[in-house]
Amino acid sequence: MTHLVRWEPFRDLISLREAMDRLFEESFVRPQARWRAPVGAEALAVDMYETDDAIVVKMAIPGVRPEDLDVSVAGDTLTIKGETRAEEEVKEENYIRRERRYGSFCRSLVIPVPVMHDKAAAEFENGVLILTLPKAEEVKPKAIKVKAKGRE
Repeated sequence: MTHLVRWEPFRDLISLREAMDRLFEESFVRPQARWRAPVGAEALAVDMYETDDAIVVKMAIPGVRPEDLDVSVAGDTLTIKGETRAEEEVKEENYIRRERRYGSFCRSLVIPVPVMHDKAAAEFENGVLILTLPKAEEVKPKAIKVKAKGRE
């Protein structure tokens, strides 16, 4: 059985109100790239967690050599800089898809507690940078022993 559907040329056009709603949503609710982190920084996946003795930061940085990394701590800010380089030269017109990013990157993170910069340790294995930043003594949890007072 055949169904006839009436053609309505204006059915697919959006209303002015819908267009304005979309404009405000895209501008303020979901900020554009110009309000996000610098190019490439959002692609650097970071895990930061706290233990009793340290702040541990793990960052996936595939394709980077350890000697191309610069890690520094200034005040309460940890900064990781580096550069990825293309392994081979392929002509631009020969690419079918190009998603990997090459060039320099920089990621800064606020450290939530004071740390001892001079005792920090950095390891790099299988494309993952692991930083261990020991907490300053004044912020480490301290156990207080409770003594029972004798009854009289």
